[in-house]
Amino acid sequence: MNRIELEAKLGRDRAKLIELFEGLSQDDLTRDATPSEHDSSLTWNAKDHLAHLAGIEKSFNRMIRRHLDGDKEPLGPRTDADGKPRSRGQIMAAVHESNEDWVSRHRAMSLSEIVAVGQQVRSETLALMAELSDGQLLEKLPGAPWADGTIGGVLAVNGDHGRMHWSWLREGLGASTQA
Repeated sequence: MNRIELEAKLGRDRAKLIELFEGLSQDDLTRDATPSEHDSSLTWNAKDHLAHLAGIEKSFNRMIRRHLDGDKEPLGPRTDADGKPRSRGQIMAAVHESNEDWVSRHRAMSLSEIVAVGQQVRSETLALMAELSDGQLLEKLPGAPWADGTIGGVLAVNGDHGRMHWSWLREGLGASTQA
């Protein structure tokens, strides 16, 4: 995906997502919708999903920056403290724990405050994109399982990720929301 397509996609996807969340009632924004993937006794509401999206985008930005700084494992260590390969289950457990921590730190925020967090993170994404050459957008991010694994592809996933969470949220709220 080239720079122009990437920026257009991110802008369209974010605008649509914000419009969808703005259309939710206060009850739909705050009622339990989906179980946490970290702890199934916990639930996420609509605002939690939106906060999560900002957290993941921030994580992607950090991974890309680590790669650009020469880190050989920009997604994080693939081995445990003993040097043994971490299983996919171990990696995902750590990801889910990190997600839960991010969401819980933002849970008391209003929708407007969460949108502002997302705006701040998106500004970081756009600043990062502006620093990258066209060639760097096409570089592989080592270990990245998202999209085609390129930096541009990973950045583009942010829009797709929002649509995925909106789908889960609609299902969790009983599809009372509009598409």
